[in-house]
Amino acid sequence: MWSAYGVLLQYLRKPAGLNQQQLGDAIDYSLEQVASVEQGRRPAKAAFTVAAERVLEALQGEVDRAKLPRFFRNVALLEAEALSRFSYDPLLISGLLQTEADAQALLEAHFPPLDDETIEQRVAARLARQSLLTRKSPPVVFVFVVEEAALRRVVGSEAVMREQLESLLACSRRRNVELQIMPTERGAHSGLNGPMVLLESMDRTRQVYVEAQDVVTVRTAQNEVSEFWLRYGMLRTQALNTEESSRLIERMAGEL
Repeated sequence: MWSAYGVLLQYLRKPAGLNQQQLGDAIDYSLEQVASVEQGRRPAKAAFTVAAERVLEALQGEVDRAKLPRFFRNVALLEAEALSRFSYDPLLISGLLQTEADAQALLEAHFPPLDDETIEQRVAARLARQSLLTRKSPPVVFVFVVEEAALRRVVGSEAVMREQLESLLACSRRRNVELQIMPTERGAHSGLNGPMVLLESMDRTRQVYVEAQDVVTVRTAQNEVSEFWLRYGMLRTQALNTEESSRLIERMAGEL
């Protein structure tokens, strides 16, 4: 068991970019103590585990964010500090809801083309962001309003899209997630100016970001932010409710 613990510690330490000395400095333990634990020569005390877990978890978040496109990294930090996240997605299913196969297919379609390593890193980072959906302390409240057309676009293959739709249904059953579909038959509605994400931070500060063509704009002025929140409130009344949305997704999955 000591050896297994040491292997796990080393497995977590190296991706965080720390050598044994740096980890020891961060958790107030000597190089010899860290090395002994990793080599299975001594057991780790509870205090060691707690300190190492705290440091490595914080650093892992930085490692995951470094895999994201540069233009999106600051937004990922804002998301990580959010208590609520409301979004309208007219073209694509949000990255927070994408399956691995869907994310892979979308990134492979990127132009100019991305190399295999970059695609692998961005898929991993996108999936890592999804831990926000299950964060418990504090939990994040999510509302996703997605255009029906985004669900009908076959990305990858019909099998990929069937899996994606089934994943959406599973995610929508979470108590902290609401998923609403904007039906194509609705015609004109308050979201047609484009996508938007509304965030409320832990200190109750509200912000809005808009992303298009790898360009992100963040708005913090309260008069501007207030207009977005009003617009989003209207958008939710125009979309299908959560039960109607689930039934539509179930029908679409059955058609594939």
